[in-house]
Amino acid sequence: MSSDPAASPGSEPGEKPERRSSMPRTGWMWSSAAVVIASVLCGALPAAAEKLEDQLVIATTGGLMGNTLAKYFYDPFNKAKNVEIVPVAIEVPDQWARAKAMQRTGKVEFDIVTATGPDLVGRTDMLEKIDCAKLPSVQKFGVSDACQPYGVARTTGGMLITYNTETFKGKTPKTWADFWDVKQFPGPRGLPDTGDSDWWVPVAALLADGVKPEQLFPLDINRAYKKLDEIRPNVAVWWKTGDQVQQIMRSREVVMAMSYSGRALAVVKEGVPVAMSWDQAIRDTGYMAVLKGAPDPKAAMAYLDFFYASSDAHVPFMRAVNYATASKSAIELLKPEERNLYATSPENYEKLVKPDFAWIGEHRNELRERWMAWLTR
Repeated sequence: MSSDPAASPGSEPGEKPERRSSMPRTGWMWSSAAVVIASVLCGALPAAAEKLEDQLVIATTGGLMGNTLAKYFYDPFNKAKNVEIVPVAIEVPDQWARAKAMQRTGKVEFDIVTATGPDLVGRTDMLEKIDCAKLPSVQKFGVSDACQPYGVARTTGGMLITYNTETFKGKTPKTWADFWDVKQFPGPRGLPDTGDSDWWVPVAALLADGVKPEQLFPLDINRAYKKLDEIRPNVAVWWKTGDQVQQIMRSREVVMAMSYSGRALAVVKEGVPVAMSWDQAIRDTGYMAVLKGAPDPKAAMAYLDFFYASSDAHVPFMRAVNYATASKSAIELLKPEERNLYATSPENYEKLVKPDFAWIGEHRNELRERWMAWLTR
């Protein structure tokens, strides 16, 4: 996911742990070797552990996401494979900047990085290609497109409509056309000025103008901004962070907002009178990708597959971070009323608008320049 804490950037600050540079790699190897020897002596060496590197460095956001990943995936992977995971809490833009510097100097430290859909298209020169056929757990337990040539889905949500249920007690807004309909659904709106808003918001505008999801790309930018001109006087808040969009829903500063689904679900769980509409939600998936030149490639691939191996771990993980993983087996463990709160429930998944990331990647500068020019005029 691209810009929410449960996806990629924008997370709560996390303390960055000591990196490899704080200890020579030989030090890590000797330390890990001692653990392996001890395990052998105890007769408890996990299967195939000797074939993997002794550590794995994962760059992801800190805070809730980092802590929850550690509890349900990092620690179990360490116990199962005898590979120590070294997490690096870092915002995604900073992650890519550091990764570029590492690859330029030939001193790569990150193994797995957090990627968005556009990253899987626009940064292929920085990423290792993934042979999905060699990830049996992903193939067996993941949704059909969980594995992509340059990344494996971690969390999936949607940029969707969140509305106040006390304001709209009868007919409720469902689609982006309803979001734009200020006569039938009056009140102040909230839209994002963060992350990928340079294409999220124009996509919503085109959907509101009657464009079918399968006909969105290539985006008709002029048409999108003509439609955006209509809603602009009714936008009370251009929110910047996930915390802010939650706050404006709690305070009723807006009656309706485009929101990260995970942030909306968190507010729903608080008992605030809001609801989500998954109709025409814009798919937002965060991926795990392996950096080209990663020093621990075998452990990295093993972790990607391990992530999908235990359906039982996915359920509490999803409940904690408020986002679905792409595990189809895990979503089936939930009761229908809870399942439908997540993007990958069969009912919701088919409603998601799937972006054309190749087109977005090719036109990213144009999209960003047009967005900034319109927003600041």
